[in-house]
Amino acid sequence: MMETWMQPMRDAAGRELQIESAWLSPQRRERPLIVFLHEGLGSIAMWRSFPQRLCDALDCRGLMFSRPGYGRSTPRSEPWPQDYLQRQARELLPRYFDALGLQQERFLLFGHSDGASLALLYAAAFPEHVLGVVAAAPHLFVEAITLRGLREAKAAYEQGDLRQRLARYHQDLDSAFYGWNDAWLRPGFEHWNIEADLRGLRCPVLATQGEEDEYGTLEQIHAVARLHADTRVLALARCGHVPHRDQPDAVIAATAQLLQDSLARRA
Repeated sequence: MMETWMQPMRDAAGRELQIESAWLSPQRRERPLIVFLHEGLGSIAMWRSFPQRLCDALDCRGLMFSRPGYGRSTPRSEPWPQDYLQRQARELLPRYFDALGLQQERFLLFGHSDGASLALLYAAAFPEHVLGVVAAAPHLFVEAITLRGLREAKAAYEQGDLRQRLARYHQDLDSAFYGWNDAWLRPGFEHWNIEADLRGLRCPVLATQGEEDEYGTLEQIHAVARLHADTRVLALARCGHVPHRDQPDAVIAATAQLLQDSLARRA
């Protein structure tokens, strides 16, 4: 069974945080480190078995953590600002990695949804620390289908069974759900766009998305490719918003190729 621990750190305002964290296969000291960045309602537990499966397939180490507001990490103390992903990429992630003593590491980032956007933003801001990025169902801008999915999720949380289904994954349910949902549905967020922030990308990127994604169209991953020439686009049939759940074998195979290409380039 995977063991987790609470990693202390301070945010940019000096507030002390406790971050739920877990290592995967840390004995593979000479192999690359895959950092998993979860979705807007995610946590360590919500990844289930996929991170270990990917680490085993690629013979890599892994690092998982629940961002503030999620899982068993410190709940959010206030609403997320509309640029919360940009802030987390430039402030939270560097501070967390520093707290773990990972200043010399170069990561393979595997991000899903919000986490995919976060992975791309961090890689663009700190290219010297990133071997490659797997961006699964990323958001670069807001689409009508995104807002529709958010409203449906809110209705399911407040009137349906979504609250009950999320209960085992988060210590503070409202912190996790409303931190994400309120930020995206707040007036003005429809203009949110991170395309200009990604001009600093230097590493190979795998941008993958399901053709039946309920939160975005394939225009999201095609936008990554337009912005960054070193991008492989993988559109998956019979796949929704969670490619690594619906099509894990295809995602693992494509990630293995990305890592191979990244290590060859580094050598």
